[in-house]
Amino acid sequence: MDALIGAARLSVVRTDITEMAVDAIVNAANSSLLGGGGVDGAIHRRAGPELLAECFTLGGCAVGDACITRGYGLPARHVIHAVGPVWEGGRANEAQLLRSAYQRALAVAQAHGLRSIAFPAISCGIHGYPHSPAASIAVNAVVDALPQASAVREVMFTALSDEIERALTLALRLIIDRPA
Repeated sequence: MDALIGAARLSVVRTDITEMAVDAIVNAANSSLLGGGGVDGAIHRRAGPELLAECFTLGGCAVGDACITRGYGLPARHVIHAVGPVWEGGRANEAQLLRSAYQRALAVAQAHGLRSIAFPAISCGIHGYPHSPAASIAVNAVVDALPQASAVREVMFTALSDEIERALTLALRLIIDRPA
């Protein structure tokens, strides 16, 4: 599924984010930036040890924020590390922090003049965020931030599972079908 929102094409794709040849892939990072499980671990493994070495120089990243590195062994030129919250039942400002992680990633892309970006489902893996609300936050945060990210022309939401793909597709469909 895809949609044109302003000048940017948004799509949901079923793929391994580490195989995407885009300007930047987003890493669902932890605040240390030093690798972990899930998407974070896969990105670090594919990029190679140079990514970890560069991440050491950054000194971490706060939850809800994002920073950028080179892509090294990845097909993507850059990795934008966005730190999403751990799900604590909705009691710890998780929705606002997740929204911020997506919007900060787009702001970083804009600051570096990047045209194409691919997002995983941030916080939906080991951080335990429920898929449907996370997908809605992701799509809405990106759509709301696009006017300030005019360099970005293509945004892909990637999914490895049927459940995440369905949640992202529904969230994007709701944006498309929303009355003007």
